[in-house]
Amino acid sequence: MKNLVDHLAQYAAYHRDKRNILSHFIGIPLIVLAVAVLLSRPGLVLGGFWLSPAVLVALLACVFYLRLDLRFGLLMTLLLALCVWCGQWLAQGTTLVWLAAGIGLFVIGWIIQFVGHYYEGRKPAFVDDIMGLAIGPLFVVAEAAFLLGLRSELRAAVEERAGPTRRRELGQGR
Repeated sequence: MKNLVDHLAQYAAYHRDKRNILSHFIGIPLIVLAVAVLLSRPGLVLGGFWLSPAVLVALLACVFYLRLDLRFGLLMTLLLALCVWCGQWLAQGTTLVWLAAGIGLFVIGWIIQFVGHYYEGRKPAFVDDIMGLAIGPLFVVAEAAFLLGLRSELRAAVEERAGPTRRRELGQGR
């Protein structure tokens, strides 16, 4: 089984341009929220809790993240819980509100992602490894931690494998 550094370094190799990473700070949360919205129907109330496919997917993702890293796993659990809560709230509205929010967020999120990959000059990581869809949200959390000066040992290990981030200058590529 791959460890945290393996997953993040493989994903980071597709994301070294700072503009692409910035696009992921916007696009990935929109996509995760969209999936939570869309998977919040159908659902049923059990023991006072709204149970839906979104809850099951979030629980599975949380187990995966917690097994990779306790600190990031706990943060991902909190963030996914917020997304599921918002998703459930929107799913209990009209069908139009539920679908418009879910599909709208999904489409906007992916447009932002593909703009970022235009700057990167490389296809998204999930094209070569479907696990990139699960690692993407964790990558955003890790990059946020790195920007805050946290987890420097992890950042060094990821950059040793994937290389440092960069921003191409005008006249160089895109």
